[in-house]
Amino acid sequence: MRSRLRQPELSDPLERMANPVCEVLLTEAELDYPVAERPDFGAGAMIDFWGLVRSQEGEREIDGLHYEAKGSMAEHQLRVIGGEAIERFGLKLVIIHHRVGFVPAGKASLFARVAAPHRAEAVRAVEWLVDELKKRVPIWKQPRFKVDPGGPVSPMKTPATTHQ
Repeated sequence: MRSRLRQPELSDPLERMANPVCEVLLTEAELDYPVAERPDFGAGAMIDFWGLVRSQEGEREIDGLHYEAKGSMAEHQLRVIGGEAIERFGLKLVIIHHRVGFVPAGKASLFARVAAPHRAEAVRAVEWLVDELKKRVPIWKQPRFKVDPGGPVSPMKTPATTHQ
């Protein structure tokens, strides 16, 4: 899957305050901080959330997780959830970046950023956003287990629930 990113086109900070921004990205590339945003003078709180791949799935050690997504449907649902978060919590900014393909243990599979007028809304928004993503976005994970001396084990495919 190719990396896709729709950059908002904003002429000045006042326009940004009037028009909240929602940016989503599905990518095979390693996640990094997004390009620096212009300051939003209406936001008093900004929270960055990183969902990391744990080194264990259940009781077993893993090398990482392979994420599979229904591309355009997943992007659409991410945008819908981002838009709902903006309305529900009065956010100024929502960024959601999710990896697809293989993500090694210890690396990020999800980056989410929210900006809100106040801290309480930002904290609630991040928790709500991640919960909704796990429920509604068609992204699945499949662990790649470390070599098991007891023999091969069949892989299991589950919804993407590694985000904390």
